Amino acid sequence: MRKTIDLNFGWKYSEVCTDEMLLAGYDDSAFKTVDIPHANKEIPYNYFDESIFQFVSCYRKYFKLPEEAYLPGKKVFLRFEGAANFAEVFINGKLAGSHKDGYTPFAVDITPYINKTRNVIAVRLDSTERPEIPPFGNVVDYLVYGGIYREVSIEILDEIHIEDIFVRTPVVEAPKKELLADITFSQKASGEITLTLCKDGKIVSEKMCKADNAKVMRVKWSIPDVELWQPDKPVLYTLKVKFADDEKEVRFGFRTCKFTRKGFYLNGKKIKLRGLNRHQSYPYVGNAMPASAQIADAELLKYKLGCNFVRTSHYPDSVHFLNRCDEIGLLVFTEMPSWQFLGEGEWRQICLENIQSMVMRDRNHPCVVLWGVRVNEGNDCDEFYTETNALAHSLDDSRQTGGVRNFPRSHLLEDVYTYNDFSHSGGPIALLPPDLVAGVRAPYLVTEYNGHMYPTKSFDREEIRREMALRHARVQNKSYSSDRYCGATAWCMADYNTHKDFGSGDRICYHGVTDMFRVPKLSAAVYASQQDKIPVLEVSSSMDVGEHPGAIVGQIYIFTNCDYVKIYKNGVYKSTAHPDKKKFAHLPHPPILPADYIGDSLVKEEGLNETSAKYMKKAMVAAAKYGYIMPPHHYLELAAGVVAGALPIPRVVDLVTKYFANWGDEQVEYRFDGYKDGRVVKSVTKTAVMSKSLIASADKLELIEDKTYDVTRIELRCVDQNGNQLPFANNAIKVTVDGPAKIIGPDQLALIGGDRAFWIRTIGKSGDITVTIEAEGLNSQVIKLTAEKK
Repeated sequence: MRKTIDLNFGWKYSEVCTDEMLLAGYDDSAFKTVDIPHANKEIPYNYFDESIFQFVSCYRKYFKLPEEAYLPGKKVFLRFEGAANFAEVFINGKLAGSHKDGYTPFAVDITPYINKTRNVIAVRLDSTERPEIPPFGNVVDYLVYGGIYREVSIEILDEIHIEDIFVRTPVVEAPKKELLADITFSQKASGEITLTLCKDGKIVSEKMCKADNAKVMRVKWSIPDVELWQPDKPVLYTLKVKFADDEKEVRFGFRTCKFTRKGFYLNGKKIKLRGLNRHQSYPYVGNAMPASAQIADAELLKYKLGCNFVRTSHYPDSVHFLNRCDEIGLLVFTEMPSWQFLGEGEWRQICLENIQSMVMRDRNHPCVVLWGVRVNEGNDCDEFYTETNALAHSLDDSRQTGGVRNFPRSHLLEDVYTYNDFSHSGGPIALLPPDLVAGVRAPYLVTEYNGHMYPTKSFDREEIRREMALRHARVQNKSYSSDRYCGATAWCMADYNTHKDFGSGDRICYHGVTDMFRVPKLSAAVYASQQDKIPVLEVSSSMDVGEHPGAIVGQIYIFTNCDYVKIYKNGVYKSTAHPDKKKFAHLPHPPILPADYIGDSLVKEEGLNETSAKYMKKAMVAAAKYGYIMPPHHYLELAAGVVAGALPIPRVVDLVTKYFANWGDEQVEYRFDGYKDGRVVKSVTKTAVMSKSLIASADKLELIEDKTYDVTRIELRCVDQNGNQLPFANNAIKVTVDGPAKIIGPDQLALIGGDRAFWIRTIGKSGDITVTIEAEGLNSQVIKLTAEKK
């Protein structure tokens, strides 16, 4: 019977490593005590030298094994889910194994090295950018942080055990679904095998078969009355395989997937892929975050950002992220570690090993629909990519392959032409024609757009934040315009730290639709508004004329999934605005472009006749959008209104000042009510800031420390009296934590763009936690949490 022992607490850590530190009897009492996941060096938010975490460190851990580990016929493996970048593993002072890569798991057979007394693991971890390890060899536009940043465990197994189970479901549209299971043993095995199919803990079906001196055994099984895995109803099943005293299980879903030149199909149904690229990094600790943070990112993408697809750029993400994608129906394109550079020799061998590890680990996840087997934005290399593509197909015959490139007519050796299209720069071209880029036959997926073409900070002025959102909307609109595009994934989900060669000079790429703390920017609303389950209504402007050149606010955009929006000025109804199905004809929910803030005021309040009011209104609506450089025909409308109403010049000046050029006039209040199916589902009010306050919310209130420590994110926002975030608020913040928890990163910080977030982690005890947030010039907030140590 297999047994797993988690080893994530109480490691000893040193930022230097000597040969003596690897010996069994070394005195490590001066080492720091740390828990896994662990960053070898906490880094600042910005403006730092990325070499500060590029060094060789030492991790040590003492452990004892149960008596069964020493029985004849037992094997003991030490498993690391992720350690960056070159790990040498010593057991009781002897080298037991090593691994070169920061993103794929590895296991070391420690059976020959263990003893019945206390054992010690020592890991020499080289976190430098070694040129033989992908993605290194040249510059890289992201940071490969150091540390043992994913979980560690020991597994005790029978010498002959089930090594792997690979499930696929080639037939799902017939009444009886077909299941194929490849069962791999550690060595050739003979004997009875029991397969049990379960759903929600209940047995659905069972099957008996027999292994006859087999290393790999294939089982074909027709099963009626099973439910399919779909994005809106991701039904999951568990296959348990029992052989002798060993039992292993995998979770999967009944589904098929196919990229074609006419779109992407899941279970025979066409789905337009709409998504974002995700880096797995976080402020201060890089990649070292436990399961709960990975889960939160998946939920952010699916529920808050409205995506149905994500690319794990540019490496395999945590298995916890994929597990949650399975559970919530978020489709995934995952790829081998790389970035532009293609090495030779050992570099390529490690690359092949990474592909094998990626596919073997993740091929039972129904969320994964495409393998990336080419260097991201690398040059063509037919010899090597023939090999990478063949390897992926040999390990998984149920999924297609892709390889992300950034130039047209690249040699296509994979199944899907996956292309980074940065052609949109604000002009009429949103995406290049697929046939021009990939030819007429290849399935086509846009894997990046925007990003560095228009980096935007949450504290940029309004026009910049608005234009970023519009660029995302234009590209998505183009993607939806033709089935030739299987979909498009933007660059990217969140801002991220990077090397000195990239970003805004402060070691941050501001390319995300959220900031680094996962707080949405305006552009996030473009994606959130394309789903139908949660009402969304985001107005692109604060309506403050002084924020704009010449006091011209310009065109306002409302990113919403509402049917229409009613506009009120100072509490009086002015107009109803509908989605712009002309400029954004293909989006499921086009943005609304309100124009009329005047309504019938010129007649009812100003006493103009109908003809004069009609022309004056047209001219002033245009002026609000274009300013004084509006197209000439609008000046003719203004003249027509003056003549039709016999308006004297002073009267015209008064009207224009009141309804258009109201610089120096009293601020007015605008209300936007969003309607769905005839009822108000969302309302936004914009007016002068009369008061401000700090609001705080936690992603979850209960923290459970089990296999690792647990975390929750606490989000801070400075808002006005109507709940609108204040993008230029930068108040100082002081965080105090009382109870069995601590803050990740500094406890004194500042709002950035009117918001900030931080993570709280458990520290090995149960109890009540009080988080107090004090803010300069704002109210304080108190968050109550609980921690449970299992």
